[in-house]
Amino acid sequence: MNEAITHLKVPIEHDERTTCLGPDGSVAHVGRVLQALKGRWKLQILFRLFAEPSMRSSQFLRDMPALTQKVLTQQLRDLEADGLVERHDFSVQPPHVEYRLTDLGQALMPVLLAAREFSRHHLRS
Repeated sequence: MNEAITHLKVPIEHDERTTCLGPDGSVAHVGRVLQALKGRWKLQILFRLFAEPSMRSSQFLRDMPALTQKVLTQQLRDLEADGLVERHDFSVQPPHVEYRLTDLGQALMPVLLAAREFSRHHLRS
């Protein structure tokens, strides 16, 4: 029966259920990452910013025609609030704003690339 209990298989320093299931456990940490990525466009925004050092709103809208300005703004604000994207306002007229990945956003990219590889090799649509 213990073979089916997955939290016992998570590498932990001590044998406590809270290490995996508690408020600061593995599940909570992974859940926070998934919550930060939740949204139809966030992954697409992050991958585009990984490929391009910085982008303007108009570039996102051109690359993703189904995306509206309102939704783009909200998704970028969410990513900014989570510390994954930074907004740089050049304070000029006409307005010039660019977005780029923060160091935290850059640190997330190997995880997303590993998820991509996992999907390629193990998941079928």
